[in-house]
Amino acid sequence: HLAQWEKTDNISLVIEQHQREQLLANFRAAIRIPTVSFSEADINITALRQFDGLLRKAFPTVFSSSLVHHELVANYSHLFWVPGSQPDLLPYLLLAHIDVVPASESDGWEAPPFSAKEIDGFIYGRGTIDDKSAVMSILQALEYLLMKGYVPRRGFYIGLGHDEEVSGFKGAVSIVRVLKQRGVQFSFVLDEGLAILDGVIRGLEGPAALIGISEKGAATVKLSVSMAPGHSSMPPSETTVGILAAAVKRLEENPMPRLFGYGPERETFEHLAHKFSFPMKFIMSNLWLFSSLLGRVLERKPDTNAFVRTTTAVTMFNAGVKVNILPSLAEAYVNLRIHSAQSLQEVLDLIQSTVGDHRVKMELVDGFDPLPVSSSDEKSFGFQIIKKTVLDFFPSVTVAPGICIGNTDSRHFKDLTNDIYRFAPLWFKPGDAQRFHGINERISKKNYEEMVMFYFSLIQNCDVQRLPEPHSAVHEL
Repeated sequence: HLAQWEKTDNISLVIEQHQREQLLANFRAAIRIPTVSFSEADINITALRQFDGLLRKAFPTVFSSSLVHHELVANYSHLFWVPGSQPDLLPYLLLAHIDVVPASESDGWEAPPFSAKEIDGFIYGRGTIDDKSAVMSILQALEYLLMKGYVPRRGFYIGLGHDEEVSGFKGAVSIVRVLKQRGVQFSFVLDEGLAILDGVIRGLEGPAALIGISEKGAATVKLSVSMAPGHSSMPPSETTVGILAAAVKRLEENPMPRLFGYGPERETFEHLAHKFSFPMKFIMSNLWLFSSLLGRVLERKPDTNAFVRTTTAVTMFNAGVKVNILPSLAEAYVNLRIHSAQSLQEVLDLIQSTVGDHRVKMELVDGFDPLPVSSSDEKSFGFQIIKKTVLDFFPSVTVAPGICIGNTDSRHFKDLTNDIYRFAPLWFKPGDAQRFHGINERISKKNYEEMVMFYFSLIQNCDVQRLPEPHSAVHEL
């Protein structure tokens, strides 16, 4: 708040009523197009083509401006480049994705999931949080900036992937390939991930904006047991099902080691400590002493246990074809989200030793290490620009670095930048996190408008050439 920021002539944005109606109409039209990714091989191509048409209709200035270079990548993903007037300033990338996960009204939605119906000031629909609010608000912000004659000093790119929900191997990966061929490097990348949490963290005074500085790794492991089939009237002492069930039980009874305090989650609590009351304030301000105590508290609940360790979830178990035949094969799939302080190989070694049975075959289906940890100190350009933009709009919010327990398209961009941030100014109140990939996904009309204003301001804030001097370097009387 005290830092002396370089002066820039930021254009202000006042959204008139007719503009408000139009931007909401555009957003609702985006929600109504079912751009569902069911699997890598099954994406809704018709909907993606329809969405392409909507973008061109909704943002005519973006698509007609001589300043904006646009191209389709891998048929359905979009890459925009807006060159800056000072080419020596390293560009940045804003990322979002067009596709959504499946949704069915029969699951208990209050409004059909592709209706964009308004209820009590909220727009309901799949993609309102993840991630069409970002897609549309980023482009709406650029549309308004161009209409006002804005030319950036620092160039930037906008990448819109079309298959993030099925790992982004065609969309994001193809965008990365294009950028690598052109030798592009980024000052920072900003993608979806964390949000503004209001009343979600128990005991925290006021809302907190968490900016993701890393993501957990992930792995899917297949465990299997094989033996000769036989008749159920003459069973051996152990069957394939029994052997595998015992192995799975050992994994559940012996969770991965508690690692709280060895990853970015430590910074989150240290940044938020002053907003808690005693004794939590004291504990969080002295994690060198209390991290194992806090870890034991956090591991009691599934949602906070995810910050403490690599999580292990048995998600599929298959065996048997007939009630009177001993199954020759039993298979189980284990999904792991890997803590920042562990590697994929360490996790695989721990599974092997915990299972401890040579009859159980282990196979890595797919997996990757945790993502590198991005900078978040006073000299971190991307982090400080995002933080400043948040505080300009929401002065009562506490900003802190955080860790994403899910994965985003941004992980594919790690060779193009040292700093990847995962944040959108979505307001989450208690229960809202469950709407993400769940039922009744929604955003308030006010929050969507705030997102447009946020990106409108963020793009201009990135035009500063350098950050204010770190506070410690400023001598004050």
